[in-house]
Amino acid sequence: MGEAEPGMTLPLSGLRILSVEQYGAGPYGTMFLAQLGAEVIKIEPPGTGDSSRRTGPHFLGEADSLFYQSFNLNKRSMTLDLKAAAGQRILQALVGTADAVTNNARGDQAAKLGLDYAALGAARPAIVCVHVSAYGRDNERAGWPGYDYLMQAEAGFMSVTGDPEGPPVRFGLSMVDYITGTMMATTALAGILGARATGIGGDFDVSLLDAALHQTSYPAYWYLNAGHEIGRASASAHPSVVPSQLIEAADGHIFVMAQLPKFWERLARELGLAHLLEDPRFADMPARLANRAALIEEIEAVTRTRPAAHWVSVLGGKVPVAEVKTLAQALDAAEPRDNGMIETISHRQGPLTVLSSPVRMAGARLPNRAGPALGADTRALLAEIGIGDAEADALRADGVI
Repeated sequence: MGEAEPGMTLPLSGLRILSVEQYGAGPYGTMFLAQLGAEVIKIEPPGTGDSSRRTGPHFLGEADSLFYQSFNLNKRSMTLDLKAAAGQRILQALVGTADAVTNNARGDQAAKLGLDYAALGAARPAIVCVHVSAYGRDNERAGWPGYDYLMQAEAGFMSVTGDPEGPPVRFGLSMVDYITGTMMATTALAGILGARATGIGGDFDVSLLDAALHQTSYPAYWYLNAGHEIGRASASAHPSVVPSQLIEAADGHIFVMAQLPKFWERLARELGLAHLLEDPRFADMPARLANRAALIEEIEAVTRTRPAAHWVSVLGGKVPVAEVKTLAQALDAAEPRDNGMIETISHRQGPLTVLSSPVRMAGARLPNRAGPALGADTRALLAEIGIGDAEADALRADGVI
C-alpha cells in the first residue's frame, strides 16, 4: 500500500467550501471533500465552536475531542457570529471567494443565518448552497430538531433490525448521518460542476429523513409494488436468499452469503454436506427459503465443531464469508494497518491515530492532518478579505469572531 506523495495534487485542490456545521452529518460529508483536497473552512460560533468539540468521553485539551477529530480532519476553522451584522458582512465577502456553502442547521435556520441562495447569490451568482436538515426546509417540520436515531426509527430501519422476538433495534453506528453527509458531498460537487458550466448556482437540499428513506431500497420497492413487508429475521438473515446469515461456530459466528447458486454448491461441498445438493428441500432458492430452519440446522451441526477462524480459512475466496468480530478485533487486525486504513498523525497534544480516507489515488492513501483548533484560521482568512489585525481585534472584542 503506497503512502501519499509529498505535495501530491489532490483532485479537489482549488475548491473552496464554507461550511456552517456541527456534530455528525455535515462534518462527515465535508471531511470527505477535505480529504480529497478541497479547502473546507469550518465556520463556528465564537467561544463555543462545534458542539462536537465538547463531546466526550475522550478530550484532547481545550475545545477538542476524539469525537470532533473523527469528523474534522484536513479542515480549517474560522470563528464567526452569523447573527451579527458584521458577521454577515464577513460571510458575504468570503462567499465571493468560495465555490459552495454547506450547512447542517435546523431546517428553519438556514435562511435566518443568511446561508441560502437568496442571501448569498448576489455576492456570487455561481455559489452553490447545500442544506442538510432533519426534515427539509419547506414543510411543517422544518423547525424540528432531529438526529440519526430518530430517522432510523421513523424510516423503518429499526423495524427490520434485530431479533424478531425482541424489540426494534437501531444500528450500532450512525449510518443515516454518514450516508446523508456523503449525499451532501456528492450534491455539492454536482452543483459546483453545474455552476461552472452555467455561471449560476442555487439551493440544494438533503434531509436526514429523505436519505434514510432512500436507503430502504429494494425492500421499499417490494412493499410499494407488491405489499411485501420484510420484517425481521433471526440470525440477521437476508429476507429471501438462503443461506445468507449468521452461522454459529465453536467460538462465535461467521457470516455466510451464498447469494448465487454456485456459492451454495461450494459451501455444501466445503462443509462436507454435498448430499444436501440432492435434497429436494434445498433444490433451489425458494425451496431453501421455505426450509431455512432445517438447512441452517444441517450447516451448524458442522460449523459448531470448529472455531470461526477455521471456517474462514476453509471458505475464504470460495464462498463470501467473514468472521463476526468485535470493533476492537476489527481495528486490531493486521490488515487495516498494513494497508494504511489506520494511520498515526501529529496533533497538538501528541500522536493521534485516525482512520484514513477509503479513497486511494494512484494506489496511495490520501494525506491526513488533524482537525483544526477552534478559530485557528480566523485571522488569516480575515486578512484575505482585507481585514487587518487592528480591525480583527475590535471584532474579537465585540464577540463577532
